[in-house]
Amino acid sequence: MNTLDPLVAGSQRHQVRERAMGLLYEAEAKEISIGELLATLELPLDEYAHTLVTGAAAQLEEIDAQLERFAEGWSVARMPALDRAILRLASFELGHSSDIPVAVILNEAVELAKTYSTKSSGGFINGVLSKVAAATRSE
Repeated sequence: MNTLDPLVAGSQRHQVRERAMGLLYEAEAKEISIGELLATLELPLDEYAHTLVTGAAAQLEEIDAQLERFAEGWSVARMPALDRAILRLASFELGHSSDIPVAVILNEAVELAKTYSTKSSGGFINGVLSKVAAATRSE
């Protein structure tokens, strides 16, 4: 698994996750695969962002099944599209970036939700991802 260079600043990590979230959202909105979307990009994608989006897309069924299990009262299909993108991204990262602390991944996801999604999305995403994290790894 590719990971971010430990010297990369937190704001750069945030930008990488923000870009990855946007790409997952865009692919779903356009109803195209992530591979098709990536092929249309004019500028190269950061290596870690590429890992996040291709990994989340490749494991979409498994990630969505896990989200269905932990999002009590919510189906993945009923969630706001941006929440889905954030949850998928963070779920993949929790399962495949063991060098990044759970708290960092959850905080980044909540911040993305607060910036781009609904007023209640931050708390919802934090609750679901806390359960995903507990099932995926422990610290």
